[in-house]
Amino acid sequence: MQTVNTMKKLIVTVVAVLLSLPLAADEGMWILPLLKQQKFADMQALGLKLQDYDIYSPDSSSIKDAVVIFGGGCTGEVISPDGLLLTNHHCGYSQIQQHSSLEHDFLTDGFWALTREQELPNPGLKVTFIEKIEDVTGYVKAELAKENDPNSMNFLSPRFLNALARQKAGEQYLSANPGTDVEIKAFYGGNQYYMFTKKIYQDVRLVGAPPSSIGKFGADTDNWMWPRHTGDFSVFRVYADANGNPAEYSEKNVPLRPKRWLKLSLKGINENDFAMMIGFPGRTNKYYTSWEVAERRDIDNAVRINIRNLRQEAMLDEMLKDPAVRIQYSSKYAGSTNAYKNAIGTNWAIDKRNFEQVKKEEQNKLIAWSGQNNEPDYPAALLLLEQIVSDRKDLRFRNWMLDEALIRGIEFSRVPTDMDSVINALNGKDKARQQQQLRLLELAYRRFADKNYSVKVDKRIAKVMLTEYRRLIPAKSQPDYFNVIDKKFKGNVDTFVDYLFNTSIFGSDANFNNFLKRPSPKKLLNDPMILFAKSIQDEKKALTLALMEFDADYALAHRDYVKGLLAMYGDKANFPDANSSLRLTYGQIKGYTPRDATYYECQTTLDGVMEKEDPDNWEFVVPEKLKQLYQANDFGRYQMPNGKMPVAFAANTHSTGGNSGSPVLNANGELIGINFDRNWEGVGGDIQYLPDYQRSIIVDIRYVLFIIDKYAGAGYLLNEMDLVE
Repeated sequence: MQTVNTMKKLIVTVVAVLLSLPLAADEGMWILPLLKQQKFADMQALGLKLQDYDIYSPDSSSIKDAVVIFGGGCTGEVISPDGLLLTNHHCGYSQIQQHSSLEHDFLTDGFWALTREQELPNPGLKVTFIEKIEDVTGYVKAELAKENDPNSMNFLSPRFLNALARQKAGEQYLSANPGTDVEIKAFYGGNQYYMFTKKIYQDVRLVGAPPSSIGKFGADTDNWMWPRHTGDFSVFRVYADANGNPAEYSEKNVPLRPKRWLKLSLKGINENDFAMMIGFPGRTNKYYTSWEVAERRDIDNAVRINIRNLRQEAMLDEMLKDPAVRIQYSSKYAGSTNAYKNAIGTNWAIDKRNFEQVKKEEQNKLIAWSGQNNEPDYPAALLLLEQIVSDRKDLRFRNWMLDEALIRGIEFSRVPTDMDSVINALNGKDKARQQQQLRLLELAYRRFADKNYSVKVDKRIAKVMLTEYRRLIPAKSQPDYFNVIDKKFKGNVDTFVDYLFNTSIFGSDANFNNFLKRPSPKKLLNDPMILFAKSIQDEKKALTLALMEFDADYALAHRDYVKGLLAMYGDKANFPDANSSLRLTYGQIKGYTPRDATYYECQTTLDGVMEKEDPDNWEFVVPEKLKQLYQANDFGRYQMPNGKMPVAFAANTHSTGGNSGSPVLNANGELIGINFDRNWEGVGGDIQYLPDYQRSIIVDIRYVLFIIDKYAGAGYLLNEMDLVE
């Protein structure tokens, strides 16, 4: 009897211990309409205190209505009834840059509008709200069934799908609702479809941004790294017409009265707290085959790592020499290093966790299941995918080299090349038409050689890029015009590039102005920079057409492969690859162990900023006022219980590009931070989730408010926010 009682006590103890252990986060970027049946119970078990309709409701306002697409590739969140919006500093960077000059360097000094009249308009910037999400799978598949071409790509075509969206919504509805648009997106490789009704606002004004020494602290050295100490945020405001509808910029516009705005929590965070993130993740590759994993590592990433490293070395050297160049190229450099480090981290993860083998095991499992269930289409799809990846290898390498080294790497490869209208006008006798065409040509040149372009930088980088391109690509596979390098310049790339800039009308302002004084059709026909750019365009077209030969077979086989996986897994919840649609991911606030005997905590503080300070390194300069606040311990109500000032925290949520600026919410749905990065060890999660390594990097909302209030003196903005003490 005593033994039985002892066993009962042991069982009770074991169960109690298991229940007390933190639950593991689940990978996934979940579609909001499916949240209730797929993952909501798990979220509540992990600590969520809301109901599903608090997050997403098709019939009333919910947290979903406070989350927006910011610009073309970031997320933002509305935080006040007057349309105040938060996103990342790096998401608003181009707007901050456009408003900057040597006289008013908002990148270096920061910017804060002290009145709404001082808020700065940003032509071309848009903020998009998701009004409605509908499952339209049946509707789309019925329309696709009407097609006669078995190899049609319409099942993935944005043009075709969006035409169906407009047809379904009705032109009358769209006309009656200003700023409204509709879009149908494919999910699971074209096995499911959702329609998104969107409201797009185009009067979005810059309210405030910290200096880059806060908003970009650590810059490229710390990018993709944890621990992190970056105040990566900026503040905008959405404006509408008097009726609350989207409208072009006008002084008569008023701040938007949104359906929903987020409350901001000052309560702070702790290890293992529940956290969720809502945003617009751009792209993942969960359904890669093993052959695509190898292709990604050995071609795509290998080329990007090599070429961008060379380009960035040259660019950074020029930026450090000249403050004007630093402003011109800061955004370009940041964009380049972002993808560069991602490629390095992805390759590390592929090898660390042997993603090839993981995918092979999943493929073998599907093949076995297919045999047991008499489903020959799925193994056939795998065979076709393997063959396609093998057959396109050489073309893919050449295409990646062309893109990275020449199209992205060399700015003058994008000079205007369509000269037919100008040449025809110059050959004619109509003086008015000649002047018109020359004015258009000048506008095209100024778009190319804008205020963010430097001849000196482009020339230096071009020499590096062309040298490496010609080293790795056989002469017979290079653009036709490149034979000039060998025939006329005996293979000397440096002399060739100098020749282009010395003789082309686009080589300098002086060259272009001289051409305008004596315009000549022959000069345009023989211009070496135009011929260079045309030759690259021709090579790009040829490679694109050659690779397109594989697209239809690949898309159809991939759709069948994913369909097979969904059938095999049955009722098990599977999330679709990210496609810039609204998603939710959840997990816990957690540190991690990146390597043996090393542990990174989940929270960083202002102490770390001061530890990293290096006044001789532009990436780690600390503003004097921030140092004064630190030395005085003047943190106000934003400090942690231990008296320290929080800066950032990490969570094991499953995020990717596009989640920049995403709100991170606690169990009560209150804003606790703004996502701005991932750790280097976790970027491979775009292919396969890495629970031990993958961390989203999030600026603590308390640091955001501290900078706005104590550092910038813009505490008036807090008066329109709902702060939860």
